[in-house]
Amino acid sequence: MAAAVQPVSDRGLLLGGDVVDGTDLRPVLNPADGTLVARYAAATSADVDRAVADAHERGRAWTLLHPDERARILRRGAEAIREHVDEIARVLTLEQGKPLPDSVKEILFGASVFEYYAEEGRRVHGSLRPTASAGTMSMVSYHPVGVVAGIVPWNYPVDLYAWKVAPALAAGCPVVVKPPEEAPLAIGMVSRLLVDAGLPPGALADLPGGADVGRRLAAHPDIALVTATCSTATGKAIMRAAAEHLTRVSLELGGHCPLVVLPDADLELAARAAARRSFSNMGQICIAVNRVIVLDGVADAFVDALRSEVAAYVLGDPSVPGVGYGPCTTAQVVEKARSHVADAVARGAQLVIGGSEPDGEQFAAGHYFLPTVLDHVPSDALVMTEETFGPVLAVHRVSTIGEAIAVANATDYGLAAYVYGEDLGQALAVAEQIEAGGVGVNVNDVSELQAPFGGWKQSGLGRELGPEGLHAYLETRHTKVRRPAIAVDR
Repeated sequence: MAAAVQPVSDRGLLLGGDVVDGTDLRPVLNPADGTLVARYAAATSADVDRAVADAHERGRAWTLLHPDERARILRRGAEAIREHVDEIARVLTLEQGKPLPDSVKEILFGASVFEYYAEEGRRVHGSLRPTASAGTMSMVSYHPVGVVAGIVPWNYPVDLYAWKVAPALAAGCPVVVKPPEEAPLAIGMVSRLLVDAGLPPGALADLPGGADVGRRLAAHPDIALVTATCSTATGKAIMRAAAEHLTRVSLELGGHCPLVVLPDADLELAARAAARRSFSNMGQICIAVNRVIVLDGVADAFVDALRSEVAAYVLGDPSVPGVGYGPCTTAQVVEKARSHVADAVARGAQLVIGGSEPDGEQFAAGHYFLPTVLDHVPSDALVMTEETFGPVLAVHRVSTIGEAIAVANATDYGLAAYVYGEDLGQALAVAEQIEAGGVGVNVNDVSELQAPFGGWKQSGLGRELGPEGLHAYLETRHTKVRRPAIAVDR
């Protein structure tokens, strides 16, 4: 563990292409044992104002660069991220708590996002449109929206940093990013690598800090767009702050995702998929399966398979090889998981496995909670009505497919959903009726680099990833031109 701490130094603010020391140093604690990883300099409102002004003044150099040159710089940045993946991953595991292989995977995917948008930024095509008059022509073109504020969460900090920063930069927008105060260190390393790859001053500012930094960014009159991944409550607060200046927002919010198990499903496959999608990153992911809705006739066999799957999970220090599941990132996650379990059991649910903090001295100082499965969970339990965002999976039994669809949709959220069944026609028919921005049929992941990602209902506004993720950072212009008469010799 001591060797892994070596790359982690106290981090400052990234302003104007330089690292600036701050006066308010705050600790970043290891969620596995509560020890100090490093300190970060917390930004102030004055730092935000300075960063936004710099983005407007000097960041214009980035906007004016040819898209090919922007692409070259982003590709160099992605290459540098890949070269430094091991040291960034060690830091990410220390500050966030996910096992080291998962940190490596996250960082490599983040590099892929920069590579993808480096190329997408070169493929922003305008068009000529027909007009009502033969003497005029209409041209449609796309332009950078302006200075972007990116607010990044702590659950997948490097990935979700890339989801915001890469397309914004590729579109030609300067970015002021606010990393999460729980996990700002790995992001700081990535930001430095991007600057070293050739980003000009003003193109990227990195200002870690608390909610006050996010509020100032969202309310700033010179921010053109706020993009954030956060809770629905925080997203609503961002919208209220941004509304003062009609600032555009792109929000990826809560999940509370269902997985429907149809009567003909491969139960081993469905149980494995449900468990992995529920407990990956200890349930701290917006597309986690929070609710399994299973038909009565196969429910017992499904729950048995689910119990066997989860019983094999290895919980422990995420820096130790062979550990598949680490601590929760914050104590608040543990508390909410505990309260959801207690509420469900009090309402008649049966505890299948887990349900508490693990025993043992090695877990005492960390934010650990056992992966938990609950069966016979009633529809009025908290775990059925609000997102846990922690390692708790509720199994709710129904008697008909129509009832399963109704329960799946009985939520304010609509980010992702999953359907398992061998009859593909029936599974697709069910998927078509579920109210979610992404639906996985016999797969337990709905995020794909080339496809749009985002939610319906209170799960957000806008889309990330895919070509749609780039167009979020572009404004549309229509230019109508009177064409001069051209004499043609006959």
